[in-house]
Amino acid sequence: MDFGIVQFTSDRGLMPHILAPLIENAGFASYYVPEHGHIPTRRDAAHPQTGDETLPDDRYMRTLDPWTSLAAAAAVTERIRLGTAVALPVQSDPITLAKTIATLDHLSGGRVTLGVGFGWNLDELEDHHVPPKRRRTMLREYLEAMRALWTQEEAEFDGEFVRFGPSWAWPKSTQAHIPVQVGGAGTEKNFKWIARSADGWITTPGEDDIEGSVALLKRIWADSGRESDPQVVVLDFKPVAEKLEKWREIGVTTVLYGLPDDSVERASGYLAKLAGKLELAPAVV
Repeated sequence: MDFGIVQFTSDRGLMPHILAPLIENAGFASYYVPEHGHIPTRRDAAHPQTGDETLPDDRYMRTLDPWTSLAAAAAVTERIRLGTAVALPVQSDPITLAKTIATLDHLSGGRVTLGVGFGWNLDELEDHHVPPKRRRTMLREYLEAMRALWTQEEAEFDGEFVRFGPSWAWPKSTQAHIPVQVGGAGTEKNFKWIARSADGWITTPGEDDIEGSVALLKRIWADSGRESDPQVVVLDFKPVAEKLEKWREIGVTTVLYGLPDDSVERASGYLAKLAGKLELAPAVV
């Protein structure tokens, strides 16, 4: 089990090329960022945390582009994995997005982890012409089409939402397989989707039964014929040794923590304190 940092990026927080080296040098294994291209001012969709149209944080409307952010981070780091928690692929053109992600994987030396979501903000999805009741199918096709572009000499795809004939597209991903993790509630429906189309699960902030959810995921995973264990990424708020040891025993692979990002001093101090509690070894620079 390793530990990473998720930054709720915004135009008011530390820039990724400033924060990412601090994260790497403190001994953390990964750096994750979110995605929201825009937030419609009038919304009918309820936020999972507030239960209505209100937002718990104004950074939702100020979020930096994830791929530009991770490219900036890649340029000033060498080891940490670069991930999204979570990206919304169906809001982009899949061919263009495949090129962007493959390029990031190439430039970073194969350090990309693609965390994706189905999208809770149906109003946001509607502006991208995503049919709410078909967004899961659409995401599956996007992932399958992008994997073809990342790995095949001549890729093609013929689906309901993605279609293109035999095509050349380089760079291919540096990794033989870019890991895909799905952020969502720990439900049987979500886990069946993950077992079919992804490599792991990212918890939601409100997940209150990690052990039960991981057990359910592993059962569905095995029933689906998957051989290797699923990746499990848990969003945590406070490191507690007994809790972390239990998570390690049940197969949690990564634990993520947020951080204050309004200044280098506050971020550095928090990272040093958290790394100490987690007994991380600082990177040798």
